[in-house]
Amino acid sequence: MDAVDPTIFRLAIFVLAIFVGYYVVWSVTPALHTPLMAVTNAISSVIIVGALIAAAASLGSAEGVNGWIAKGAGAVAAALASVNIFGGFLVTQRMLAMYKKKEKPKA
Repeated sequence: MDAVDPTIFRLAIFVLAIFVGYYVVWSVTPALHTPLMAVTNAISSVIIVGALIAAAASLGSAEGVNGWIAKGAGAVAAALASVNIFGGFLVTQRMLAMYKKKEKPKA
C-alpha cells in the first residue's frame, strides 16, 4: 500500500482545522466573546515578537536566499498579526459598547 503524499496530508489537516475553527468560534456565547478577544490579542502580540525576531535574524555573513525568505516571512507575519490585533481591539470596543447603558434624550 502506498503512503499518502505529505502535501496532501498537510492540506487535509489544514482543511479540517478550518472546519473545527469555524464551528468553535461560532458556538461561543456573546458573553465570552470579549474575554476571548483579549486572549487572542495577547497571543497575537507574542506572534509579533516572534515575527520581529524572524525579520531581524541573520544567518551569518553569507545570508543567501534563505535569509531573505526568513526576513520576508517575518515581515509578513508581523504585518498580519498587527492587522489581527487592531481588528481585535475594534471588535472588543464594539462588544463593550453593546453593554453600555444608553442615555435617554432629555425632553
